[in-house]
Amino acid sequence: MAQINKSSEYFNTVLYTGNASTQSITGVGFQPDWVWIKNRSITADHKEFDAVRGVTNALITNSTAAEFSQSGLDSFDSDGFTVGSHVGCNGNGNSIVAWNWLGANGTASNTDGSITSTVSANTTSGFSIVSYTGTGSSMSVGHGLSQKPDIVIFKNRDAVVNWGVYTDLIDGSYDFLYLNETNAKGDSGSYSASANTFSFSASSTVANTSGEKVIGYCFHSVKGFSKMGTYTGNGSTDGPFIYTGFKPAFVFLKRTDTTNDWFIWDNKRNTYNVTTSYLRPNLSDAEGNYDAIDILSNGFKHRSTLNASNASGGTYIYMAFAESPLVGTNNIPATAR
Repeated sequence: MAQINKSSEYFNTVLYTGNASTQSITGVGFQPDWVWIKNRSITADHKEFDAVRGVTNALITNSTAAEFSQSGLDSFDSDGFTVGSHVGCNGNGNSIVAWNWLGANGTASNTDGSITSTVSANTTSGFSIVSYTGTGSSMSVGHGLSQKPDIVIFKNRDAVVNWGVYTDLIDGSYDFLYLNETNAKGDSGSYSASANTFSFSASSTVANTSGEKVIGYCFHSVKGFSKMGTYTGNGSTDGPFIYTGFKPAFVFLKRTDTTNDWFIWDNKRNTYNVTTSYLRPNLSDAEGNYDAIDILSNGFKHRSTLNASNASGGTYIYMAFAESPLVGTNNIPATAR
């Protein structure tokens, strides 16, 4: 059985100060395959870069914009990455956060589906990046993982359309949300997933338009390292405790039964409780603060009554990655929940 000996070898957050020039960002601990960058100090877009699409090719989570080129992330390096002069990734004197995931540090052609995809897959950590071209009709795509993904985030690289987040965690059937919007969940009549592929039974502007390139970020829970799930709010400052089986380094969530923003907290921007510093992937605004959650040794606990994270009876979806496991060992079996 594959093992994760150290959580930060597969996911890590780094903080840095921009210099409006070119600088090498180190301390990630590995060569990342997906880097998500946000300037915390000012209104600036959330920038997505991955090694499958290639350096300088940016996507924006708070926008419907198609892929474009800019001097944002200029290289993926052995212990991090190099940023260029763009203010969103390297504004002079600005505080910036980057969340980093390890894929395969390389790509492979995948023929598990009805069409061929290009993947960078890490089956140990349950994460893959998938690139393919839509057909506009029924098709399946190999995602490179060893089990069904819990969550897949899609963006059509060629078109000005929403980001799609597809999952069956909310109610057992497949639903979708838009990463760049506040919408409640909607039922998906065309998407499904299996241990080897995800599929669309019809055309989809988000992820299956004929001749248009799509990128997908796939995740499934891995015991001791990552957890995707749902919870119900109670509207109290003594809010629900969400068991993950590890101390979270990153918490990403969205209310699903009504409109509200997406939120991200991490253990580097706040190193003690209460964890207050949030960023919203669907908005370009600077970092905000409220008494949101406590990050604990085995999960996280809500400390706010805000509708965004803990409304009474509200339903929420979350994704968390580990700082350290629940028990005092670094040997974490890499098996799904």
